[in-house]
Amino acid sequence: MDTVGLFEAKTHLSELIARAERGEEVVITRHNKPVARIVPVRRAVKARAGQRERALAALQAFEPIEVPGATLAELIRAGRA
Repeated sequence: MDTVGLFEAKTHLSELIARAERGEEVVITRHNKPVARIVPVRRAVKARAGQRERALAALQAFEPIEVPGATLAELIRAGRA
């Protein structure tokens, strides 16, 4: 993974896109702080799919709880007040 500054990225965007097409990943920085990443589309799609699977597994791991004396709707209304 390579890192380039924002000015260089703007100047050489076509080259950075070509690198992504070859499977490379490039991080773009502004004032030496990472702000963006150029990655191949397939890699980004796979990462999102993995995130969805992990999020779904985490949600399925939750066990329901009962709060005596209050319905979910009442708790939501109280939280919005």
